[in-house]
Amino acid sequence: MGSMPGELLQTKLYIPRLRPSLVPRPHLIQKLNQGLHLQRKLTLISAPAGFGKTTLVSEWIDGGGRPFAWVSLDERDGDLSHFLTYFVAALQTVVPNIGQRVLEILQGAQQPATDPLLTSLLNEIAAASQEFALVLDDYHVVESQPVDRALTFLLDHMPPQLHLVMTTREDPNLPLARLRVRDLLTELRAADLRFTVAESADFLQQAMGLNLTEDQIAALESRTEGWIAGLQMAALALQGPLSMRGQDDVSGFIQSFTGSHRFVLDYLLEEVLHQQPDDVQAFLLKTAVLNQLTGSLCDVLTGEANSREILELLDRANLFLVPLDNERHWYRYHHLFAELLRQRLQESATESIVNTLHIRASEWYEVNGFELEAFYHATAANDVDCALRLIEGDGLPLYFRGEAIPVRHWMESLPESEFKARPALWVTYASVLTLTGRLHDNIEEILQAAETALQDMAPDDKTNDLLGQIAANRAMLGVVKNEAEKIITQSRRALELLYPDNAPMRTTTTWTLGYAYQVQGKRAAAKEAYAETIAQSQKSGNIMTEIAAMTCMGQIQETENQLHQAAETFQRILYLVGDPPWPAACEACVGLARIHYQWNDLGAAERYAQQGLELARQLENVDTPATCGILLARVQLAQGNAAAAFTTLAEAEQFVQQKHFDHQMGAITAVRIQIHLQQGNLAAAARLAKSQDIPLSEARVKQAQGDPSAALAALEPMRQQAEANEWADMRLKVLLLQALAHQAAGEGEMAMQTVEEALALAEPGGLLRLFVDEGAPMAALLREMVRGGAASLFAQQVFAAFGDSADSPPTAQPLFDPLSERELEVLRLLTTNLTGPEIARELMISLNTLRTHTKNIYSKLGVNSRRTAVSRAEELNLL
Repeated sequence: MGSMPGELLQTKLYIPRLRPSLVPRPHLIQKLNQGLHLQRKLTLISAPAGFGKTTLVSEWIDGGGRPFAWVSLDERDGDLSHFLTYFVAALQTVVPNIGQRVLEILQGAQQPATDPLLTSLLNEIAAASQEFALVLDDYHVVESQPVDRALTFLLDHMPPQLHLVMTTREDPNLPLARLRVRDLLTELRAADLRFTVAESADFLQQAMGLNLTEDQIAALESRTEGWIAGLQMAALALQGPLSMRGQDDVSGFIQSFTGSHRFVLDYLLEEVLHQQPDDVQAFLLKTAVLNQLTGSLCDVLTGEANSREILELLDRANLFLVPLDNERHWYRYHHLFAELLRQRLQESATESIVNTLHIRASEWYEVNGFELEAFYHATAANDVDCALRLIEGDGLPLYFRGEAIPVRHWMESLPESEFKARPALWVTYASVLTLTGRLHDNIEEILQAAETALQDMAPDDKTNDLLGQIAANRAMLGVVKNEAEKIITQSRRALELLYPDNAPMRTTTTWTLGYAYQVQGKRAAAKEAYAETIAQSQKSGNIMTEIAAMTCMGQIQETENQLHQAAETFQRILYLVGDPPWPAACEACVGLARIHYQWNDLGAAERYAQQGLELARQLENVDTPATCGILLARVQLAQGNAAAAFTTLAEAEQFVQQKHFDHQMGAITAVRIQIHLQQGNLAAAARLAKSQDIPLSEARVKQAQGDPSAALAALEPMRQQAEANEWADMRLKVLLLQALAHQAAGEGEMAMQTVEEALALAEPGGLLRLFVDEGAPMAALLREMVRGGAASLFAQQVFAAFGDSADSPPTAQPLFDPLSERELEVLRLLTTNLTGPEIARELMISLNTLRTHTKNIYSKLGVNSRRTAVSRAEELNLL
């Protein structure tokens, strides 16, 4: 077999070929086609082993009609990422490139969230120009609740372009009753699939070439209850020694053909298997450990050089061998036959012999570039050293290449004795848990166990590299909680101990070091670390670490008020990951949202924030959803919807508390304080300011309480700190508050000088929203500057960004909770004869948004109808 993209076994995607001796089943094909015609979502073919489920579907496909994709499932598809990878790969055989970004996400180190991933895939399917079907063959082997849930989601939301077909030995854990009631399910069961007497006669006489009487056929059909595999194996037995006997012996055999299917199957396998030459029997048993068979692979297991000839012989003899490609290079055993061959192998061979077969298979797969299959057979052989070597890979570990989940599952199954014997195993296990987002597991205990084991080893380069990996993992654990000191200490230790050529770990550790510097505000050092990380990542092709470092570099450019450069960096990330973007691009989207917010492009800010939120929800243990929520709340507040902003902040806080991202609480509280101050609720703002260490918010509250001197006293040390550390973003925010405090203190000239300094800092990056968010006092200060003729072009742009409120000071509203500008616009239109939809069109907002504004207006005015709202507004002179 040639190389396969992404190391996928393409044989799992091949549609089984039809045998020339097929017994046509037109009445069943008609029923299957009827399900397609009625736009049903699922065709379920559920029956015990050997009822011809796969053969029937192959005949259906061969009849033409819509395109079909195929996945032959095995036990490893119980892993959701593995299952979805082949699910999408199969779809691509009929719709090229569909779900390509989903495949790339699944190959990432972190385990993605399922629903957003499936939503993306469903949207691509819905955009397809043709109808097609996907067959999931032998679904019973999966036995996975996550896969069941994923398929349920797909079925609930599946567009008409896709029809799902499932063959299984037992009913899946899917909402079959709901589909049945809604006429969305086509079902074929054992009773449907059993051969009739006529079909049995056709099969036995035409396909198998037996000369049986009508009574013998009827008896055999009765004994097998139309069970196709039973008929096939009975026919094989009758083709053997019994074929040389008289009709009495044949009838006697048929009469004794009773008992459970398992008993009959065991008996017939004895009859069939023992009729084969010794070399063929040995071949069957030795190759029973394989899921797919090809000549050179089988040669390695048997020690012979005639495997291709034997495979062709078995294929011609219809001995439960299924060709997987048109060239007949790859085959698989009929699942039922394979199960019994493996049972015979376990009974007849020692554990050592079976393990040797797996080891040989592992070696063949490794040489031929199928490292995951090699790993599977190494673990089946309990060859821990070989499995570890395959995990480590050649330069880039297996768990860095999208295979972290199967590696983790294997390591979870190992007894503790294996870990104690191999300290490297502890380290690898911790790395895999970290990369797959399993940070709730006790990784620190695992790392401590590794350190304890390494104490008994002689210090050498290998031991030092393992100690370096332990430190690198601890640094990664510190990133989640912004524990800068821990990150720095562990990152430096890791870089001292790691192999010079351990590029994946060294690059990741350089990034964690930069992250710690960024948290500490040491931005120059952070930029240097990120630049090195980007260079190393580009050299090794490690795009994920490159994206992480570029994201952080863009964030630092933001803090330096270099918004145009930051936007270019974030856009570069989106270009690298393609469209639709990977979840790893979530922070780039949030960065663009923040930038467009500052440019006062609220629509773009909201779109980018929503996109970032959708991507972030596909990842575990990242605080980006909270960052998105905070930004969205600011957008909602800027749009005049304080109620929605409070709701969004509450959701963000709930997420932070659930995930223990305590470092985000300050930002959430700062926005809450801003809302309370805008609504005139000074007491609530003051209480919140005391609950968190937020110096800027505390100064803002002091000024709102009418104490500008206290505000200035609090702001001065912040300004000095910002200037000493060259924190351009903090300096700009402090300057704005100082300007307003000077204005409130009657120090007009100082206020004007300070705001001019702020404008000079903001102009290169085009920051507008920082000024606008300060409201009417800032508008008044800028109005004075503009009217005095001393305003720069940028100062005029900032003033214009205030909109209508820039021309005249706002009229005080006699309401505890004043109406926002947008709510006032809605209120004015409520006085007209326009209908709700017409008002929504006039304001260019959705009808749901209009209803939200109207509900807020009613609540604030204490009314419950449009008429009374207009009347009350007139009483309060709001119109």
